[in-house]
Amino acid sequence: MARDEQETDRATHGRITPGLATAVVVVITVAAISLSVVRLFHPYVKLGGLLEATHFFYLLSMLMLPPIFLFLPANKRAPRDRVPWYDRLLFGLCFACMFYYLWNAHPIHVEGWEFDPPATALGAAILGWLLLLEIGRRAGGIPILLIAGVTSLYPLVADDMPALIDGQTYDFAGAVSFHIYSVESFLGPTLQAYAELAFGYLIFGAALQYSGGGQFFLDLAYALLGKVRGGPAKVAVVASGLMGSMSGSVVSNVLTTGAVTVPVMRRTGIRGTYAGGVEAAASTGGVLMPPVMGAAAFVMASVMGVPYGEIALAAAIPSLLFFFGLFVQIDSYTARHKLPGLAPELVPDFRPTLRAGWHYPLSLIVLVTLLLVAGWQQAAPYWATLVLLASHALTRRTGVRWPEARRFILGTAEQLVTLAGLLAPVGLIIGALMMTGMVGNFTYDMLSVAGDDVLILLVLGAVTSFVLGIGMTVAAAYLFLAITLAPTLIAVGIEPMAAHMFILYWGMLSYITPPVAIGAFAAAGLAQAPPMRTALEAMRLGTVIYFIPFFFVFNPALLAMGRIEEIMLVTIMAAGGVLVVAGGLQGYLVFFGVLGEGLRALPGRVTLVAAGLTLMAPPGTLGMKGWLPPAIALALFLAGLQLCHLARRASR
Repeated sequence: MARDEQETDRATHGRITPGLATAVVVVITVAAISLSVVRLFHPYVKLGGLLEATHFFYLLSMLMLPPIFLFLPANKRAPRDRVPWYDRLLFGLCFACMFYYLWNAHPIHVEGWEFDPPATALGAAILGWLLLLEIGRRAGGIPILLIAGVTSLYPLVADDMPALIDGQTYDFAGAVSFHIYSVESFLGPTLQAYAELAFGYLIFGAALQYSGGGQFFLDLAYALLGKVRGGPAKVAVVASGLMGSMSGSVVSNVLTTGAVTVPVMRRTGIRGTYAGGVEAAASTGGVLMPPVMGAAAFVMASVMGVPYGEIALAAAIPSLLFFFGLFVQIDSYTARHKLPGLAPELVPDFRPTLRAGWHYPLSLIVLVTLLLVAGWQQAAPYWATLVLLASHALTRRTGVRWPEARRFILGTAEQLVTLAGLLAPVGLIIGALMMTGMVGNFTYDMLSVAGDDVLILLVLGAVTSFVLGIGMTVAAAYLFLAITLAPTLIAVGIEPMAAHMFILYWGMLSYITPPVAIGAFAAAGLAQAPPMRTALEAMRLGTVIYFIPFFFVFNPALLAMGRIEEIMLVTIMAAGGVLVVAGGLQGYLVFFGVLGEGLRALPGRVTLVAAGLTLMAPPGTLGMKGWLPPAIALALFLAGLQLCHLARRASR
């Protein structure tokens, strides 16, 4: 195989071998993208008819699920330079199984196979259920296999469970048939959100990455911030935020942008645990930042029945506050430790950098304009991808070569296939909850435990979201809670958007919070730093994100909902609070300087953090209304400054 083709293969994280396997993946990916485009733009191409929804979802599953067995090895010992016979067999079985569902989509719908399938259909359903579990294991690991497998069989024993989670019982045949043939399980909200929303944005994100957008945004961040104090850390925040928004994956974002930013941070004097913490916190926040966000945001739009643009708009202020907090903390840390930026000769010039990659921001502008102004939530990423690829071709002096096109197709295939493999088994979890009717019981019992106390209910919801986020993907954890917990929060008067955003945010926090903190642990490996200390540093840097969900529940103005003057006032107060909290956490406050050293400064720093959180809290939090929160915040702020001033004098 030629050297450029070898580079192409190494660009993907999965196992792609030369020859037939690669050709199959390329053909399938092109067919899936074509299918998606045709279905979306059918009124304009005048096809003369529409595929029924079930036909479309089964057909897309037939194209996107079997390649999992070509991409992802069965285990660590499995060969990576070839596709073994058993994976080829599983590929064929999965393809045949999905083709059977597609061929019988009409009788499935008309004859009610989800309740009474023929004998052959029952055998096909059992095989499909087993294949979905294996797909989930390969794409998401043992946790997804165990959670999806056990939960999908929960209907068999639902009536024997405790009152909080009991429900209607099914036999094995009935449960498996419902999972495969109903539109509420395998074909439910997860697959629908993937097919109708996430698919196009994944293609756009892959186009950005594989056309050089990641390197461009990294260079642009260096050109803008590389020379300022703490420049490499601030570059990591910008680059990881942008790439996290496009990729929607915390760990892959850490491993890609972090491989560049973490070593540079270390070279400028930033200690390893702090460098890893910065990268992990920024990558986690990036997945929550518009315009693309993670797969869970598309699932949320589907579950709530609202345009994706509303989700992105609601997420804008909280994500900006989070990144503002990161920036201020990094600036305070580097000012306190007197760490310089990069030498001028190591920083690229802004104008040549922008001139070379002007088409990348242009495609983002097109995406945001079509999404928020035109309201084309499904079509926007396809048009943005077309603009990106066309403008990228114009900037090249040479034509597009086949190895480059192949690399893009394989990279796109990896993202599309992997996400399909993660979301398909998650549908089994949702199906189990729907067929047993457990959701209504859970809501009633949660309200009985919390009573009318919204704060207790929020704390219970935060803990539940966090625990589920440890073992499940964010989309899986969100979907489970959207069906079980969100109705409970809404029932006590919480705004639906705030309720769904709350569980989404808390489901993400396991990436930087011990004991799991897989995002922080991945960054610790790059920084060659102790994993647990890196996770604690990421947790401190991400402090703001632990409180913001509580605040926007009590005042949805932080989600850009309400009168413009109220939104502006709450946002300004929150930004001021973030500034004070960051100063207290890092021991350096803008316009004041170092807050003292050692234990002497601790009382003042703690008081400043309390002042900042009080200022961030919207009116109505904990019963505080009117100007009482700002007044308390001001008193705490002045007291904290005085304590820090005394500590600073004592340390001289």
